[in-house]
Amino acid sequence: MKNWIFILLFCAVVSNSYGQSDYLPQGKSVIWGPSVGYQYQSGNFVKVSGWGLFAPNESQYMKVDLGANFTWMQNQTTVVPELGLTYYLSTALLFPFVKAEANLYTVTPKVGISLLSIVDFAVGYGFDVQTKSNFKELKGITGSVSVNIPLNFYLK
Repeated sequence: MKNWIFILLFCAVVSNSYGQSDYLPQGKSVIWGPSVGYQYQSGNFVKVSGWGLFAPNESQYMKVDLGANFTWMQNQTTVVPELGLTYYLSTALLFPFVKAEANLYTVTPKVGISLLSIVDFAVGYGFDVQTKSNFKELKGITGSVSVNIPLNFYLK
């Protein structure tokens, strides 16, 4: 049931961004691609996701990503689906950003800095929502680095 909630939220956010394309700055479109990264939050995670980046105005960007966190804890492999929303505050070489990530077990607000929105470095704090049986709590300070690979380099 919770997986369907994440899927519906993702579809609503993405369809809303396409539905309001008339309000985007002239000549702008959505950049999209895969992302891979590492995160430490009560354990080591490999993060793999797909994302879409769009510009609500000339100097700010928003990114929506849907992915999975892979980990090996307590002698078992676990995959945790995750939805993230990132708000980039600048269009300079280094983009400061705020981010919110939510999965079935934790909600994690983050702040960070990005190199041209290709390499993201972030720190935050995870709040435990629910603890999975035979798994440790995913809460506390977190740090992450991710690489975003744009597949369409040109904005239409």
